[in-house]
Amino acid sequence: MLRNAPRHLRSWTASGIKYIRGREPIVLIALLLVVAVSWGFIELADEVTEGSTADFDRWVVQSMRQADDPTQPIGPRWMREVGRDITGLGGVSVLSMLIAAAAGFLAIHHAYRTMVVLLVSTIGGIIVSSLLKQFFARPRPDVVPHLAEVYTSSFPSGHSMMSAVVYLTLAALLAPVLKHFWVRVYVLGLAVLATVLVGISRVYLGVHYPTDVLAGWGAGLVWAVVCWLIARRFASR
Repeated sequence: MLRNAPRHLRSWTASGIKYIRGREPIVLIALLLVVAVSWGFIELADEVTEGSTADFDRWVVQSMRQADDPTQPIGPRWMREVGRDITGLGGVSVLSMLIAAAAGFLAIHHAYRTMVVLLVSTIGGIIVSSLLKQFFARPRPDVVPHLAEVYTSSFPSGHSMMSAVVYLTLAALLAPVLKHFWVRVYVLGLAVLATVLVGISRVYLGVHYPTDVLAGWGAGLVWAVVCWLIARRFASR
């Protein structure tokens, strides 16, 4: 079939095959993940824009509140404070302090390239998150009272996206220096757990729809993986 294809198409196909053959399995998995999650984000954004997820979003948000009093979240009374504590892990203040602390640690150890990767990926993620929010400009949930202060639009969830960017990036940068496989799995698992809990807390507090959180997770994961691939490329050179 390729014999009858145009010369430039055959050249691109051959280059693509050569590139794939030269990649490590982990890189191929990462590339596949970026493509799949990016496609999922586009499809989800399209459904949200058309209003197809409205009923589902409202149902999930309302199910997080007591049926007889929508001002009260489900669970014991102390769960409200737990939700606020967890959601703070994805806030700008906490993440900024974490990024600054990690950058200072890397600077002390003269790991300047890794420090630059960390700063560029996280600061770039904040910018991308803000641009996405301005582009979609989705109103915040209005079906229940908010249990946390909010100042920006809803889609995608900034807390969810930035949690994925920062925690997954830190785990990816830390994993190569860890000697034991299960320690690397443990660190990555903690990063994923923190990201998931932050996203759930945003819905629990009534400040985000579940599709906002899903989109934030997806966008943050894609950004973190792309930054990791770029850093890996420079490191190999």
